[in-house]
Amino acid sequence: MGFFSRKEKLDEGLAKTRKGFFAGILDMMNAGSIDDSFYDDLEDQLILADAGADEADRLVTALRQRVRHEHIKNAAEALEALKSIIVEELRADGPMDLSGRPAVIMVIGVNGVGKTTSIAKLARLYKSQGKSVLLAAGDTFRAAAAEQLTIWADRVGVPVVRHGEGADPAAVVFDAVQSAAAKGVDIVICDTAGRLHTKHNLMAELAKIRRSVEKACPAASVETLLVLDAITGQNAISQAAQFIEAAGASGIILTKLDGTAKGGSVISVKQKLGLPVRFVGVGEG
Repeated sequence: MGFFSRKEKLDEGLAKTRKGFFAGILDMMNAGSIDDSFYDDLEDQLILADAGADEADRLVTALRQRVRHEHIKNAAEALEALKSIIVEELRADGPMDLSGRPAVIMVIGVNGVGKTTSIAKLARLYKSQGKSVLLAAGDTFRAAAAEQLTIWADRVGVPVVRHGEGADPAAVVFDAVQSAAAKGVDIVICDTAGRLHTKHNLMAELAKIRRSVEKACPAASVETLLVLDAITGQNAISQAAQFIEAAGASGIILTKLDGTAKGGSVISVKQKLGLPVRFVGVGEG
């Protein structure tokens, strides 16, 4: 798929989210002058878009300052200023660190958010860039998780390392990283469990998996991407905090942006947790 067709598909997929996020705000463009009621209405619209009350207040405060500093006179210009503020805040400090040999990408998140599909998309992306990719079926607790990952691996045309159901996830990842290092594979993408018997067990398991990467190949670089369902809303904040603590997440994959997601939660996640959104997902294709 070429660049422009991919971009067109992304634009199409984001149409509903864009409408949900900015629909009410766009309606305010006809407000004309900017006054206190304009700012109050804007704050309400940001809260409705799942930005969260604290973030909505902070964004409106930033916009007030921008309006005064740039002498903005009407609502349409204020909306453009708001967009630029949001873009600046969501911009990542730098690219992902894929300098290791291999470069390891751990993909974490609760079940049902789109981890497996996201892994397949990442594998296809890096393969299309001429990199060799290996998948690690580290979710050994969910029935058929390894089978699902293997199906995607076959579709994409990349190998996968898997053990039997109930095996030690850290051992699976260890073998995958060690094999990749021996064979000169560029990137290892690791699936992980999204649920164990208790939250404590899940967090301990994720920390153990990360340590296994370092043991398998000290020269490996590690990026940990937290997959969040965009429909989750403000619950994404507490969810993200738990996974960051256990696995040291360094970025976010925001999925299901082609549905009814309002999208505002990503602002809260970035501001409160300091995690850049590295990828967005629209559909399973």
